Amino acid sequence: MDLFDNFDPVWIWLAAGLALAALEMVVPGVYLIWLAAAAIITGALAFVLDLGVLFQVINFVFLALIMVYSAKRWLRDRPIESSDPLLNNRGGRMVGETAVVVAPIDGGEGRVKFGDSEWIARGPDCGAGTRVRITAAKGPILAVEPITAGANSDASSGTLTET
Repeated sequence: MDLFDNFDPVWIWLAAGLALAALEMVVPGVYLIWLAAAAIITGALAFVLDLGVLFQVINFVFLALIMVYSAKRWLRDRPIESSDPLLNNRGGRMVGETAVVVAPIDGGEGRVKFGDSEWIARGPDCGAGTRVRITAAKGPILAVEPITAGANSDASSGTLTET
């Protein structure tokens, strides 16, 4: 006597679908929900059509492939937009901000202070204490340009301190 002889396959598919849906909430990513939906639909079809186990497995595989492929295309064509696209991009957040030169930029390279950190800076030559605007960031290197006397040095200078 087999352990699964007493279980109706419909309930096994529904339980597997609910388990996969619950696991989707724990595991990062958006892929288990499609397998969960395929399992639940397979369970519903097995209930209505009284399919054999082999056909249920084949149905599940095809439904899972169709759903995952469709979801992939849907999400590729309609990407999820972030409310803060620069959330994990520290360099991108610095672009447009002002910094203070702490080691003179000589020969195109020096050091600037932004916030509480010093960064390697590349840009036109300028002396220590000069306020510069960050134009780009690539890794630990900031591209800067001096702020001219007529330029608007806005409230972002409040985050910078000269030491």
